[in-house]
Amino acid sequence: MIAMILAAGRGERLRPVTDRVPKALVRVRGETLLDRHLHALRTAGIGTVVINLGWLGEAIVDHVGSGAAWGIDVVYSPEGDDVLETGGGIRRALPLLGTEPFLVINADVYTEMPLPLRELATEDLAHLMLVSTPPHRDGGDFDLVGGRVRNGDRPQLTFAGIALYRPEIFADCAPGRFPLAPLLRAAADAGGLRGEIYRGPWDDVGTPERLAALNLGV
Repeated sequence: MIAMILAAGRGERLRPVTDRVPKALVRVRGETLLDRHLHALRTAGIGTVVINLGWLGEAIVDHVGSGAAWGIDVVYSPEGDDVLETGGGIRRALPLLGTEPFLVINADVYTEMPLPLRELATEDLAHLMLVSTPPHRDGGDFDLVGGRVRNGDRPQLTFAGIALYRPEIFADCAPGRFPLAPLLRAAADAGGLRGEIYRGPWDDVGTPERLAALNLGV
């Protein structure tokens, strides 16, 4: 299985930390977020990782190189100054990701979550990892009913930024900039999303305050 790490974003909410450092290279408890993900992927047996590049992407290439230090083959999907958001970034990288289901991880996620490396049922377009909605968010993203991801009026769960996807979920998407969320909502309405809840440590390192709290172990 091939994995992708989404690392192209500007990290606006994390400024001024990300003015000089891409969010993927922000350190939490002495280790960059990107290093944590690469170690986890290698431990899980992943051999090839695609990393998309945008803001300060050259710093990521300088840090990771070929991926040999992690025992992984790393290839890059550069987006330049025209960062394509989550959906557009994955769509652009599809030629590198192959025709089988692939794993995607948001670079700014900090977690000890076991990676969901599993077979997807024929009817499933994706398998999403979900967490309880954290206090800093106004509301959740989805509900989970009988293992199926559902949209709801008052959803209780938050998408953890880690999922398996079939390439077919992007079949009708034109190249360019677009978010991932509308695709997931449409797939949920069609009954094409499976999911599970992770109850362990998880945070999206989205603000300087949350980064400081993580580094303090709060």
